[in-house]
Amino acid sequence: MNGRRASMGAWGLAMMLCTSPSFAFDPLFAEKSVPASPSVSLLPGEQPCAIGPTDNPLTLREAVERALCSNPKTREAWANVKAQAAAVGIARAAFLPTVSGNWQGVRDDSITDVTNHPDLSSATLATVRSESVSLSWTLYDFGARSAALANASALLAASRATQDATLQTTFIAIAKDYYAAQAAAGALRTANDVEQMAADSAHAAQARVDKGIAPLSDALQAQTAHEQAKINVIKARGELQTALGTVANDMELSPSAPLTMPAVDAGAQPDASFSESIDELIDTVRHAHPTVLAAQAQLDSALAKVKQTRAEGLPSFSLVSKYSRNNQPASLGLGIPEYPATGHEWYVGFQLTIPFFEGFGRTYQVQQAEAQVELQRDTLNEAQQQVGLDVWTAYETLQTSTETLRSDAALLDIARRSFATSQRRYQAGVGNILELLNAQTALANAEQQHVQALTDWRAARLRLAGSLGRLDFDDVREQ
Repeated sequence: MNGRRASMGAWGLAMMLCTSPSFAFDPLFAEKSVPASPSVSLLPGEQPCAIGPTDNPLTLREAVERALCSNPKTREAWANVKAQAAAVGIARAAFLPTVSGNWQGVRDDSITDVTNHPDLSSATLATVRSESVSLSWTLYDFGARSAALANASALLAASRATQDATLQTTFIAIAKDYYAAQAAAGALRTANDVEQMAADSAHAAQARVDKGIAPLSDALQAQTAHEQAKINVIKARGELQTALGTVANDMELSPSAPLTMPAVDAGAQPDASFSESIDELIDTVRHAHPTVLAAQAQLDSALAKVKQTRAEGLPSFSLVSKYSRNNQPASLGLGIPEYPATGHEWYVGFQLTIPFFEGFGRTYQVQQAEAQVELQRDTLNEAQQQVGLDVWTAYETLQTSTETLRSDAALLDIARRSFATSQRRYQAGVGNILELLNAQTALANAEQQHVQALTDWRAARLRLAGSLGRLDFDDVREQ
C-alpha cells in the first residue's frame, strides 16, 4: 500500500512539472519581454493595430500604422523576438530538475516445450505492468548553464533591437512612398492649374487674333502650349495612380483601393528641429541606434557562447533518483509454475560526469566560438560606421532640402508675379505671346519644384529621425 502511495505521488509530481506545449502559460517569465503586437513600441494606444476603414484624405499617421502592423518584415521580426524569448525560457529551465515517468503494459504469453520432458515444460499467460519515475538535477557544471542563459538573453536583446531597427526602416519606407504620392497629387493639381492658365492664354491670344491686333501665330503657339499642358495632366494623373497603388500595397490593401492625399501645403513646415551638432548626433547614434544595439547584443551572445562551450567540456555534478514498480510473475526455476509477484526498486544518489576525451572536438568548438566573437566585433564596428555615415548623409540632405525649399518659395513668388505681369501686358497689347508663354512655363516649373521640394524636405526630416533611431508617432503628428 505504501509503495502504491509512493508511486502515485511520484506520478503526481511528474504531472505537475510537465512542460507540454499545450499549457499556454509562462512559468519562467521568459515571455514578459515579448511585445503585444509587431509594432507596439511605435504605435500608441492600448489596442495597437486595431484599424478600421481608411481616412479620406489619407493621413501619414494612418499609412504608417497600417504598414507597421501588416508589413511581413515587421511580423517576421516580432516572431523572431518570440522565438528568442522561448530560448531564454529553455536556458532557465536547465537550472531545474527533470522528472520523467515510464509506464509499460504487455501481455506475456510464453510457452516452453521441453522434448521428452513434459515435467520441465511450462506455459505462462499474464499481463505484466511496470512503472517508474526518474529524477535528474544538475547541481554544478562550472557555469555552462549560466553562460547558456547569458547567450540566450543576449540574443533576445539582439532580436528586440533588430525589431526596433526594422520598425524604423519600415517607417521611413512608407513615409517615402507616402510623400511621393503626396508630391504626385500636388503635381497633378499644379498640372491642372497650368492647363487652366494655358487655356486662358489661348483664349486671350485667339481674341487678339480675331480683333486683328495679333498675328495668327500667337494663337497657334498658345494652342500648342495648351495641348502640351493637357498631355502633362494625363501623365501626372497616371503617375499619381501609380504612387497611390504603391502606398496601398504598403498598407496591405489592393493597389486599386480608392485613396486621396491631403494638400501639399497642409502639414509640417521647416523649423529648428534637429539643430544639434552633427558630431554629437554621430557620436550618440554610434552607441544608441537599434542596429548598433543589435550588433552589440550579438557580440555579447558570442562571448557567452565561448564560455558555454568551454564549460560544457568540464565535469558536471548531478543529483539522480529513481523509483520503479512491476508485477512480473516469479518462478523458482524451469518447469516450476510462476506465481504472482510485485517488485519495487528505488535509489537516490549523486552522479559525477567527467568528459576525459572528446576526440579534440571541444577544442575546435571553442575555436569556432572565438572566431564568431571576432566576426561579431567586426560586424559591430561596421554597424557603427554605417549608422554614422547614414546620419551624416541624412543631416546634409535635410540641410540641403531646407535651403532648397526656402529658395524655391522665393522663386515661386517671383514666377507668380512675373506671370501676372506678363498676362496684364499681353492683355493690354504691350506684350507678346512669347513673353507670356515663357512666364507661364516658368511659373509651372516653379510650382512643380516647390511641391517636390516640400515633400522632399518632409521625407528628409523623417529620414534623419530614422537614421538616429528616434522615429515615433510624434514625428507624424503633422503631415
